[in-house]
Amino acid sequence: MASDAAATADTFPKLLIRNARLYGARPSMRHKDLGIWQTWTWKEVEELVRAYATGLSRLGLKRGETIAIVGSNRPKLYWSVMAAQMLGAVPVPVYADAVADELSFVLAHADVRFAAVEDQEQIDKIQSVLDRLPKLELMFYDETRGLRDYDHAKLRAMDDVIADGRQALAADPKLRDWLDAEIAAGKGSDPSIILYTSGTTGASKGVVLSGERSIRAATDTVKFDKLTENDVALAYLPLAWVGDHYLNYAQGLVAGFCTACPENAETAMFDLREIGPSFYFAPPRTLEVLLTRMMIRMEDASPLKRKLFHYFLGVARQYGERILNKQAVPLKGRLLYWLGNVLVYAPLKNVLGLSRVRVAYTAGEAIGPDLFAFYRSIGLNLKQLYGQTEAFLYVTAQPDGAIYSDTVGPACPNVDIRIAENGEVLFKSPGMFIGYFKDAAKTAEVTTPDGYVMTGDAGYFDEKTGHLKIIDRAKDVGRLNDGTMFPPKYIENKLKFFPDIREAVAYGDKRDFVTVMLNIDLTAVSSWAERNNVSYGSYQELAGHPLVYAMMEKHVAEVNSAMAADKMLAGNQIKRFLILHKELDADDGELTRTQKVRRGFVADRYKPLIDALYSGAREADISTEVTFEDGRKGTLAARVRIADVQPVAVSGNLGKAA
Repeated sequence: MASDAAATADTFPKLLIRNARLYGARPSMRHKDLGIWQTWTWKEVEELVRAYATGLSRLGLKRGETIAIVGSNRPKLYWSVMAAQMLGAVPVPVYADAVADELSFVLAHADVRFAAVEDQEQIDKIQSVLDRLPKLELMFYDETRGLRDYDHAKLRAMDDVIADGRQALAADPKLRDWLDAEIAAGKGSDPSIILYTSGTTGASKGVVLSGERSIRAATDTVKFDKLTENDVALAYLPLAWVGDHYLNYAQGLVAGFCTACPENAETAMFDLREIGPSFYFAPPRTLEVLLTRMMIRMEDASPLKRKLFHYFLGVARQYGERILNKQAVPLKGRLLYWLGNVLVYAPLKNVLGLSRVRVAYTAGEAIGPDLFAFYRSIGLNLKQLYGQTEAFLYVTAQPDGAIYSDTVGPACPNVDIRIAENGEVLFKSPGMFIGYFKDAAKTAEVTTPDGYVMTGDAGYFDEKTGHLKIIDRAKDVGRLNDGTMFPPKYIENKLKFFPDIREAVAYGDKRDFVTVMLNIDLTAVSSWAERNNVSYGSYQELAGHPLVYAMMEKHVAEVNSAMAADKMLAGNQIKRFLILHKELDADDGELTRTQKVRRGFVADRYKPLIDALYSGAREADISTEVTFEDGRKGTLAARVRIADVQPVAVSGNLGKAA
């Protein structure tokens, strides 16, 4: 297998050359541009990247230097990573939707001299903070639109850099030998890439990963999921996120499969249907959005179609998981499921673009049991993994046939996990990071004397299954004043299981009771409003509507009922809640670029609302600074209503800590 051969290649450029030799005519990358899918073979990609690397070298990029990669999933940005690695330089991907301040922090901290960017938007953002980037010398851009009249003293088109490198290689055969020597000189222990963390708990940290460790980890998981050169993946995850670099870049090079790039972020779900991937990753939020849109469409279907749909979903819930796991199912159940597959499940997966998926993963946040069970019941082999940037993603993963909605699986191959006395999850893994860039003290802080990495997450191994369960961030787990353990993320995830709720932030540590702030899901709630003749003029108006509050109160009550039945968590029932007047937004600093709540920042920004939740007030005024798409800032003021919820009665001292 290709993954066995990967053991002899300790850098990604060496893997690229191997793939060009083994799979020369097979597709390596696809990209939808102007509505048309374009394809490059492994041999074509190798030649392109060689020319690109030569062109970059002629412009001055040297071994050990850093180069920023800014933009969305486009072939030339992936090739920028490969070309830099060929020269022994270190790529530093940055989130495409990062605002100028975030961009300037990463580019300045990483000491970049060069930046490979997608388009005019990214160039404009970088140019707006050039005074903070004295080391930046040149930018290479992919999309030429809008840039004709720009001063090109510090700008180059990627196509021109590649063309220059191609001409140089053709004119001087010795250059090819020189480039081969550069590739051979690359050591597996050298830094391969720097991935900045999302900054949930503070400033982002640059996680330095090596080639040999990254390849070793990817080789293990390629074998684990039996990925081959025949697989296809859709690359729509942020380039700067470890998930994209692992799932698409590293595994793609190890297995030799084809990576397809959508036309843009807005068309990704439509492009998913056209490309029909066999290997797929989606965070829970994406799966929720897909299901929500589908349910909204079903509300507009004919009564017969709705009846058939819901009937066969019931059949799927009863038999689907057992059939997927190849367990015994009565003949009647198999026949009903077969009919349901013909009439509902197969067409549904086709509409979602999941017909050909052989392996699917979700991670990043806890996924609701109902949501997880829905996709598995219709025949999608959806599994969960748990990982971190410092581990180069995988720490645990669910093996086929041993899938549980409330666990994240056992340790991945060659990964060692132990639980510290305080409940924190620690690990050693093949892909473990070298350290944080320019921060040896922080590296030492998260590493134990015997070489384990502290994840910052609290968890334990389930006695029944032996799989890992993650409770919350260790530092976020608190106590109510009566001693009840308070896991905010657990409560928040229960609320987010409802398609009407986009985000939730729970409070209760060192308090008498639990309260939450909610964000409604605009797509789901606006569809509900249309069906129920509820008129509104803005998100703020819809969020404050009495009927929306009544709907949220029902959801909170359901969560309270679930809490009341849990011995450890019964004391965490929600007594008061409010619906925020605006969506939490990464541009406003309230979320990370991977859509995780920056809990401390939100607590400071919305302190007047939190104080009102605990003072007994019925409403509270708030004025919030917002950032518009063009970078301008404004202020949004509102009077937010606060609602009370009657807790579910529990007997005895179920809510007390053990």
